[in-house]
Amino acid sequence: MKLLRVGAKGTERPALLDSEGVLRDLSGVVQDIDGALLADDAALGRVRAAAESGALPALDAAGLRIGPPLARIGKIVCIGLNYHDHDHARETGAEPPAEPVIFFKAADTVVGPHDTVLIPRGSVKTDWEVELAVVVGRTARYLESAEEGLAHVAGYAVAHDVSEREFQIERGGTWDKGKNCETFNPLGPWLVTADEIADPQDLSLRLWVNGELKQDGTTAEQIFAVGEVVRYVSQFMTLYPGDVVNTGTPAGVALGAPDPKPFLRGGDVVELEISRLGRQRQVCADA
Repeated sequence: MKLLRVGAKGTERPALLDSEGVLRDLSGVVQDIDGALLADDAALGRVRAAAESGALPALDAAGLRIGPPLARIGKIVCIGLNYHDHDHARETGAEPPAEPVIFFKAADTVVGPHDTVLIPRGSVKTDWEVELAVVVGRTARYLESAEEGLAHVAGYAVAHDVSEREFQIERGGTWDKGKNCETFNPLGPWLVTADEIADPQDLSLRLWVNGELKQDGTTAEQIFAVGEVVRYVSQFMTLYPGDVVNTGTPAGVALGAPDPKPFLRGGDVVELEISRLGRQRQVCADA
């Protein structure tokens, strides 16, 4: 299923994109799309039955804002430098990690897939990163295998891990200052349930800036595959339904480009997509 949330910020309603590409209203079946729904097999079963019945009301998609596909996100765990050494690790001058690199984004960085991305005040190095987001559907603690890790995934979505490199790298401390600026995690358009993605290591990722292709990779190049990432993270923290894991980005970010590096500015347009998970488009604006 392709689950999404539509409407003005703060008043989004749950919806579903059916197999014919018609937007359907789910508000008569569930209150929202969140961790509680993803952990409730009976509720998900009602959604599936409603979708298969063909009786869900159609929504007029014209002019309708698409919000983040998941409400009440608990935490966003991010994996850094997770593509092989000829990709993102090499271009940023870092060695491929022996274990996954973990950092966090606050849940309030999440916006809809087509919402404005704000360039922070004082920023000169705002950068783009297309990423596969993994949405947790079952409580995960001390998992023993990558297979168990995959079994705890409810679905997948497109994430844009916007980053301010000066704040992240040159201002001391951890990466968090460059990762948690307002609007720095567009998510969606859909949450695609895990049953529709037979192999999360077979997804292509692309990102364009002002129409120019910048990133063109595949999750097959991940150093740590999705199931292993979930297993590994569960050794250090409990993952709950509705938590999100951003799994890293392939080569092609501004930080790895020759000087002068083409960091984002107000007015730039970023478009990104992951095969079978949909497409995003953001116009950047000065905060």
